[in-house]
Amino acid sequence: MNLLQRGWRLVSEPTLVRRLMVAQVLLVLVLWGAVFALVLNDGGDTPGYLSSASTGQAVLLVADNLAGQPAQQQRTLRALDAALREDFVESDLLDISPLMMVWQGGKLIYQTEGMPAGVQGAPEHGVETRYIGGARYRARTFRSPDTGTIVMFAGPAEPMQLFLAVNSRGFFLLPLLISLPLLPLPAWLSIRLAMRPWRQVAQEVAARGPADLTPLRSRPPHRELVAMVDSINALLLRVSSSAQRERSFIADAAHELRTPLAAMRVHAEALQRQTDHPVQRELLNGILNSGNRAGRLVGQLLQLMRSDAPDSAPHVRVALDVLLQDRLAILSMLASRSGVELELVAAEPVHILGHSESLVSLIDNLVENAIKYSPPGGMVQVSIVVVGDELLLSVRDQGPGIAPELRKRVFDRFFRDPRQTQSGSGLGLAIAASVAAGHHGSIELGDAPDGGLLAAVRLPRA
Repeated sequence: MNLLQRGWRLVSEPTLVRRLMVAQVLLVLVLWGAVFALVLNDGGDTPGYLSSASTGQAVLLVADNLAGQPAQQQRTLRALDAALREDFVESDLLDISPLMMVWQGGKLIYQTEGMPAGVQGAPEHGVETRYIGGARYRARTFRSPDTGTIVMFAGPAEPMQLFLAVNSRGFFLLPLLISLPLLPLPAWLSIRLAMRPWRQVAQEVAARGPADLTPLRSRPPHRELVAMVDSINALLLRVSSSAQRERSFIADAAHELRTPLAAMRVHAEALQRQTDHPVQRELLNGILNSGNRAGRLVGQLLQLMRSDAPDSAPHVRVALDVLLQDRLAILSMLASRSGVELELVAAEPVHILGHSESLVSLIDNLVENAIKYSPPGGMVQVSIVVVGDELLLSVRDQGPGIAPELRKRVFDRFFRDPRQTQSGSGLGLAIAASVAAGHHGSIELGDAPDGGLLAAVRLPRA
């Protein structure tokens, strides 16, 4: 996968963080639009020129004081109107700028340029909605109690007109265009900080091994995480109970099978000694061979259950080179019957912290498999060397080996290479892998230098 593909996968793959970030950005857009609409709506804030009575009283005073000087009166009223519209002119919002009209002696003496004709002053009723030239306006009228002069201020109140006028100057989109690029980073940081307890739980789950079914230690106080952690712990408890019942059943069944298998072997051997008939002896040999295979399977099941059981006993110091010598001496009889030579290569004494019984199962299964699949006259070499802080235990044979694509699957229980002609139960390598994992080690299969299979076990050095 090249860099472009990884980048596309990073962008296109759904993530909870991205989902929350998009939700936050959409929420900002919705709130901004709602606030903007509220301001433009009829129930929004009343402009200052309508809410303040001092502006209207000032215009009334000017109009009355300059009633005898029409020219001066017009100039002054025009100056006041310009001052009232100054902020709107500077913001290029003339479409929604306020309008001013002044009546004196029942006649209209001044109105803002562009004001529709035929507008009449009304008694003061505070801020009210009026329709001027077919358009809706917010208006307020001021009347002088002494002279009867009337001043009216009006401003557009059509939400769509206000929106178009404001949006055309960028007052709606411009703040969003400026702020949106700055939102993802704080949104990402806030989400990362908020999801830190979630990541702690995820890290503990990821660090667990397949055999660790103990309850999670991380239990954050957050309500959502408490429910999730409790559900995971309940699941782990059910799985642990089920696995324990399965192990107990297999172990009990294997123990119960050992006695009848041993009795069957004794009876078959007794019958074989009492008969000279070749067909009967051949049939009894078949029974004995089948009994031996069944006994080996029962023994392997017991080994597997012991290797899978929780490691409660403390590890002790074990001389692995001495243990190898003892096991190879015992297995030499099996090798000689198969015409296979055993060789041990151990340059120096090596020690490991572990359980002797489990290590015996590991060695026996690997060496017995190597002997079984080696041809007559072949050699099985067992070597152990120190590599840094690890011990490398290698078992080489000269058999047919295992196809590379099957070298992971053969560690599964009861799986066997379909090409193999030798009998077996498919548990030997599973037991070896379980013992290696129980000693904090690993096992891998590869090709031996001179042909055959190489089983390499890495274990921590004591």
